[in-house]
Amino acid sequence: MTALYLADEGEAADLAAFLSRLLHYDRGAAVRLQASGTALAVFGRLPSFEVLAVRPVRLAKPYEDGLAVTLDVTVSAGELLEAVDEPAATVAVPAAVTGPPWAGLLPPRGGWRPEPGLPAVDALRAMVAGAVREFRSRTGALVPERRTRAELDRIGADIWSRPVGDTGLPVRVAHAAHSLGFLRLPSGAPASATPPEGELALFSSGGWLRLRTAYGSIAVRRAGLGALGISVR
Repeated sequence: MTALYLADEGEAADLAAFLSRLLHYDRGAAVRLQASGTALAVFGRLPSFEVLAVRPVRLAKPYEDGLAVTLDVTVSAGELLEAVDEPAATVAVPAAVTGPPWAGLLPPRGGWRPEPGLPAVDALRAMVAGAVREFRSRTGALVPERRTRAELDRIGADIWSRPVGDTGLPVRVAHAAHSLGFLRLPSGAPASATPPEGELALFSSGGWLRLRTAYGSIAVRRAGLGALGISVR
């Protein structure tokens, strides 16, 4: 069984936290792992948000497995979580599974261009909190006979499809980033602290938009562009 040696216990804990959050939204989640050199990328999909999440993980040493110098495999998120050894900062890669369709249609590796208009990270957090309050208020006001799945979905689509600021990024992307801990404060920081903004940015490539944060990225297909820009690999 292939073992990955993570940079430190913190990387192992962050990976475990990411997998736990992913499994909260999809108990049968799969993740695609791509390792090269000292970098590991963990791709996962949040079905309810219709986005792809990318969690970078630092490795302690360049990945090697015999003559192979890269790792590219889709595995069970639950099995991967169980295989994370935080004190040892290692993770044993589980057996491969038949990947879901999204695992073969990842965002492109390159060609990303910066996009303007993204609000500051604290404004993103406030926007998500306001959207959550609105959703709860509107759904809570429904009379029982109107509280159907179709009506809840309609309200959710109305709120979460709104653009973030002057960008074409839907609010659900920021919500997904917040739900996965990508918009969190640094560990040990007071509640009044400013979240890290150094790596907060919005990029586009072909038919994709990508929200990059200090802790990971959320990628989403632009509305109305069909299959343009999909990277099959």
